[in-house]
Amino acid sequence: MKISGQIEFTITEQTPDAVTSVMPVQPGILNPFGTVHAGATLWFADVTATALVLAGVKAEENMQGFPLAINLNANLAGNSKSGTFIAKAVYVKKGRSVSIVRTTVTTEDGKLIADVTTSHVPSR
Repeated sequence: MKISGQIEFTITEQTPDAVTSVMPVQPGILNPFGTVHAGATLWFADVTATALVLAGVKAEENMQGFPLAINLNANLAGNSKSGTFIAKAVYVKKGRSVSIVRTTVTTEDGKLIADVTTSHVPSR
């Protein structure tokens, strides 16, 4: 059995203290129930958080300092079959050795989809 999917999102705002991204709900990220797969929601939140910690630096293969996630805590609070998800990542703690980021994922009308906290350490 072959299974495939596609996740796409766009960073719409990036400041030193926050990153906002949008992801359209589309067939490539839906589960068999027709709602967004939890893994797609978590991937969206994690990559948005990673973009915050990268602080505008372009990620490259094997780069030093890439913010590796060492912990991820997620509360999945809702879901949707259509529309757009919006992720907003902000620092809980911005550190040299460990950064902690809280990312909320909502629908366009503000319905909470996920509340995700990630911890990142720079790669060596």
